[in-house]
Amino acid sequence: MRRLHRPQRGVSLVELMVGIAVGMFVVAAAATLVSTQLVDNRRLMLELQVQQDLRATSDIITRDIRRIGATGALSIADADNLVWDSSNGSAINTTYRLISLDSSESSEIQFSSPRQIAQIGPYGYTLESTGTKRWISSRMPTTGRWQPLTDSDAMKVTGFRLTQVDEPAIVLNCPKLCPLPLPASATDRTYCWPTLKVRSIEIDITGQSVSDASITRRVRSRARLRNDLVEFNLPTGSTTQSCPS
Repeated sequence: MRRLHRPQRGVSLVELMVGIAVGMFVVAAAATLVSTQLVDNRRLMLELQVQQDLRATSDIITRDIRRIGATGALSIADADNLVWDSSNGSAINTTYRLISLDSSESSEIQFSSPRQIAQIGPYGYTLESTGTKRWISSRMPTTGRWQPLTDSDAMKVTGFRLTQVDEPAIVLNCPKLCPLPLPASATDRTYCWPTLKVRSIEIDITGQSVSDASITRRVRSRARLRNDLVEFNLPTGSTTQSCPS
């Protein structure tokens, strides 16, 4: 019995070209997906780097500012260093000095703090720049020099603002009311009671990635100063800095 053999045939040129085209589309789609993932991953890493650098810097500055005035002095003679002296102005006293172009905001702060034994300062933070680089520096009291706190090769500090915020005064209650007659500026007989004035420093830092200028982050925090001001509102004719007797 005789068998019939059919000739074997491969793919045609058209089929080969279609297959190659489909394969190229698949490879292009995969390459695009991988490229997008790499770009997104790099951007995410830069964002995290900027955010972490800003947060770490803000935490360090906030922690130090909260310790302003806590010099660890045990003698009464040194107690004056812990009190805000309003006669020197709201921004200058023995333990805290805010260097500024106006009375409320600054890009530099210097202060005393018990960060090290037998070395209370002055410490400080300031914004420095050279060329296109901008960074925050920390003042070392042993040498008086400013050392970089942020990495200017990775992040450009575009804004560093320290703002003094005066909190609402707290009235210190006395056992007796103030004497009559009431002065023209008073509304009740508590006008001569002492008040406690509390100050805070608001820290506002903005950073930009050196590798990608479109990546910017901002961190804000607030720290209360320890050395508050007790203000005595003396009634007319009184010379005793205390509650009315």
